[in-house]
Amino acid sequence: MTKEEQFHEVGRDGASAGNVAAVVRAIKILDAFGLAESHLPLAELSRRCNLHKTTVLRLARTLADVGYLVQRDDGEWRLGPAAGWLGARYRSGFDVQDVLEPMLRGLAQTTSESTAFYVREGNTRICLVRVEGPQALRHHVRMGEKLPLDKGSPGHVILAFSGKPGETYELIRRRGYHWSIGEREQGVATVSAPVFGKNHRLLGSVCVSGPAFRLPPEKLKELATDVIHVSKDISFALAGSDTVKALPNRVSQWYPD
Repeated sequence: MTKEEQFHEVGRDGASAGNVAAVVRAIKILDAFGLAESHLPLAELSRRCNLHKTTVLRLARTLADVGYLVQRDDGEWRLGPAAGWLGARYRSGFDVQDVLEPMLRGLAQTTSESTAFYVREGNTRICLVRVEGPQALRHHVRMGEKLPLDKGSPGHVILAFSGKPGETYELIRRRGYHWSIGEREQGVATVSAPVFGKNHRLLGSVCVSGPAFRLPPEKLKELATDVIHVSKDISFALAGSDTVKALPNRVSQWYPD
């Protein structure tokens, strides 16, 4: 590949002068896999990354050497064990698993719906921990899934207690929770409340979710009491831990009543 071709390929990657192009390309390959996709052919990886097949193949083989990709017998590629371990270390970096999962499980039993804990990553929210509800028909979100901050009650709660201005967010801060129906996904209802750690820093939001026909506004407002109670218990548990690592979102001193 000529220097001119290399220059144009870096431009397609979106790599700036301060980025290492090969690293940007490798990350694009890992990001190309969707949540429901266990494997992808080379041609599809090339298309999604907007890179030449030869470039993708070279990088994929390098990623395979260090365990981030695995080539199947049919030639297609899947994520490797190192990618899973990286995700596990991401979750453990918050050091809240032992606190969150039991409390979310208790909330799921109390409400008979699925529960989750979301954290902020840039302009998205990530499902860090999730507990499925006991109902056969329930709302499904995978742990690690990226979702918009400005759609759905978990994201709006995070934005509100990160200090976002506006009448809607002022109302959320005053009442300490937020509910929504069909905002991000049709037929899905959620109610959420904030969780704080040390120094009253926002960690994320606790959410109860389920089908809208089972969770009309009146039911969501009723469940808000349970959600706030659990978010308060989690906040006190995490604020009392010397090992908790909070996200860098400083908020005013606030805990649910």
